[in-house]
Amino acid sequence: MARKNTTARVVKSRSNTMWGGRYKLGPAEIMERINASIGFDRRLYAQDIAGSLAHADMLVAQGILTAKDGRAIRRGLLQVRAEIESGRFKFSTKLEDIHFNVEARLTELIGQAGGRLHTARSRNDQVALDVRLWVRDTIDRLEPMLADLQAALIDRAEEYAATIMPGFTHLQTAQPITFGHHLMAYVEMFGRDRSRLADCRVRLNESPLGAAALAGSPHPIDPRHTARALGFDRPMANSLDAVSDRDYVVEFIAAASLAAVHLSRLSEEIVIWCSAPFRFIALSDAFTTGSSIMPQKRNPDAAELTRGKTGRIVGAFVALCTMLKGLPLTYGKDMQEDKEPLFDAADSLELGIAAMAGMVRDLKANPARMRAVASADYSVATDLADWLVREVGLPFRQAHHVTGRLVGIAADKGVDLDKLSLAEMRAVESRIDRSVYRVLTVEASVKARKSLGGTAPANVARAVKEARRRFPGRTKGSRR
Repeated sequence: MARKNTTARVVKSRSNTMWGGRYKLGPAEIMERINASIGFDRRLYAQDIAGSLAHADMLVAQGILTAKDGRAIRRGLLQVRAEIESGRFKFSTKLEDIHFNVEARLTELIGQAGGRLHTARSRNDQVALDVRLWVRDTIDRLEPMLADLQAALIDRAEEYAATIMPGFTHLQTAQPITFGHHLMAYVEMFGRDRSRLADCRVRLNESPLGAAALAGSPHPIDPRHTARALGFDRPMANSLDAVSDRDYVVEFIAAASLAAVHLSRLSEEIVIWCSAPFRFIALSDAFTTGSSIMPQKRNPDAAELTRGKTGRIVGAFVALCTMLKGLPLTYGKDMQEDKEPLFDAADSLELGIAAMAGMVRDLKANPARMRAVASADYSVATDLADWLVREVGLPFRQAHHVTGRLVGIAADKGVDLDKLSLAEMRAVESRIDRSVYRVLTVEASVKARKSLGGTAPANVARAVKEARRRFPGRTKGSRR
């Protein structure tokens, strides 16, 4: 019996009538499967129809289409959009992509006028337009979400402006800081993420429509007309660049990757802070799950999943760069592979931002535990060294050495620095006086850190006020 060769089987009845004039036979079944993108690019329907409406208006304004055809096309496109949004539209893999699916249905609805819509346009500049519009819409959706996350952090920073916690380097207790100050660091990070996305939006806001397949159009089109109609700053200057450029996709995912890294770092801290050895914060049932075997467990799964999705977003960045790196100008079908990683990265980032905003609002700090850990491991040693510089006049390196000897004595005795007697201190440095004890508390330590950007509670309060001005958000405490 002959072996069935499904790879090479040709399906004559499935010829794509949208481009089948050149081809006598339909595609092999496997070709249809690898070629079709409608399974994922249907998400571009709103952008595709918006672009077609603008293109049709321009064709009428330029006298390329009649006003009658223009009205029919507009009416038909609005009906197609309504069918898609109501779930009544029948997508077909035989028609490959969102562009052919929309055009085929339009032609069914209005007849030959539907076929005239594609005058002076190619799927190359059409898809370039659709993706550009989709990325722009996504940035516009992410902007208020990031602002809301910042607002949540700012509100909690204000609440915990004077709550003392340990500051870490190498995950070892370093110096006392305030929880509010720690949270405000993430406000700055997410502010940079907003700025990067805004920059990306500025650079992508040029219209590729009018480039056609790659060389432009012989028809008397007006690309400035469609650019204005779609909210772009200008048409793109070079037709080859217009259809081949995916810089804005890579730039968007690069910005998304950094935002995801910031979400991941905060997620990691939440996981650590929730753990039994730390007990710095607690999350409610809303953002934790239990164990199927250990009834006492409360797992910070929302934080772990947010942290985990970072790999998908960074992976999308690598996938896009790898896809583009070997492509000559202009369009290659490889570019179809930009959409799935783009969509997945955007979806993952949106979910992570929303989850993090929820966790920040939900978390409850444990100030007593935070202070206890901040007070341990001689975290005020630097304050003692600074006191020796200010009050005794020692060079810092000598003050560092004296402080190290005193820490060693306290460690040998198993006591904190402020429990050493004045005589024990003077045995190491005779000029130490009793006023030194005023700097050997965690409260004094954080209060003294008044320099710009420092952790002093008064600084945090000012930083909160300034951040509400710089990064307006959407919580009750925010000021617009």
